Amino acid sequence: MSAVDEASIFAALKAIVEPRQQKDIVSLGMVSGLVVKDGNVGFAIEVDPRQGAAMEPLRKAAEKAVYDLDGVTSVTVVLTAEKSSAQGQPQGQPQGQPQGQSQGQPAGQRGGGQQQALVPGVRSIVAVASGKGGVGKSTTTTNLALAMVQLGLKVGVLDADIYGPSQPRMLGISGRPSSPDGKILNPMENYGLKCMSMGFLVAEDTPMIWRGPMVQSALQQMLRDVDWGELDILMVDMPPGTGDAQLTMAQQVPLTGAVIVSTPQDIALLDARKGLNMFRKVDVPVLGIVENMSVFICPNCGHESHIFSHGGARREAEKLGMEFLGELPLDIEIRETSDGGRPIVVSNPDAAQAKAYGAIAARVWEKVSAQIDAGGARQAPKIVMQ
Repeated sequence: MSAVDEASIFAALKAIVEPRQQKDIVSLGMVSGLVVKDGNVGFAIEVDPRQGAAMEPLRKAAEKAVYDLDGVTSVTVVLTAEKSSAQGQPQGQPQGQPQGQSQGQPAGQRGGGQQQALVPGVRSIVAVASGKGGVGKSTTTTNLALAMVQLGLKVGVLDADIYGPSQPRMLGISGRPSSPDGKILNPMENYGLKCMSMGFLVAEDTPMIWRGPMVQSALQQMLRDVDWGELDILMVDMPPGTGDAQLTMAQQVPLTGAVIVSTPQDIALLDARKGLNMFRKVDVPVLGIVENMSVFICPNCGHESHIFSHGGARREAEKLGMEFLGELPLDIEIRETSDGGRPIVVSNPDAAQAKAYGAIAARVWEKVSAQIDAGGARQAPKIVMQ
């Protein structure tokens, strides 16, 4: 099988004609964000937002044209809209909503208020978020997910940080996902944990120069076009901040809840508060706050140093009426095992650090299972931009 290149992909797409203008989509400049890696191809087609639903056949035709090329193993094509709509659709809203969803109706609902599962078979979805980068959110997500596997749960991790995916390295997974039909991907697995990340589809040093709508569509496809199977919980490793990815997950996905990760110092807590308030505004239950890098214990003498202060997240949780889930140390073994693809929860499960993750994971699952028993999955809210 010969390797596919960008030239052959664009040549194939020149056969796809935009029906209104009767010109091919390449000449019209509609194709953007092309990514090719080891036979996996992804790109976006920019369309008028008013024509989003009508352009679904064009998207499928483009997908098939590329999939039929020699050397292509999978294709991901998304529709994006960059123009304002006369019908009042927000600028940059992704197109290609699931069949049966009417305009203006929130994803996750059908007529009559019936819940539509974006991720069939997944009982609960929990976002792990922070207001700023560098607080150890991905490390926390990975170890909490692995601790839940040790509790006997069926667990998956979605790496929602399109621009800086971390999960492939932390879980020690390389290679690319398989696809039995070129449309649905099988998640990668290690340590009994299922995982999907943009890091599996592009080289580690490849920058993702994507606009917001493309990020939104990519997240939706990594949720609905992946065969997650039966999961008790899907942990979502969120990017830092309160931008496109966060709004997409809050609007399009019936999140069971969110866990906020922060370091103890005031500047980190300020940003963490923003993330917490964002979830509150869209009615996503905040399960609690975790204080990471709470204390540094010298490996030589055992002296404790509060490099980033101490107890700030606990005080913030009390002030905001949130549960404080626990604290985790700034520890060289946590860093080394995460960088090496063997997180401490699996490489040294009897360590005090691993047990700290285990206690937090058990409490998170206790709260999640209580919500499931009380009323099932939460419906995704409709977000109105004012």
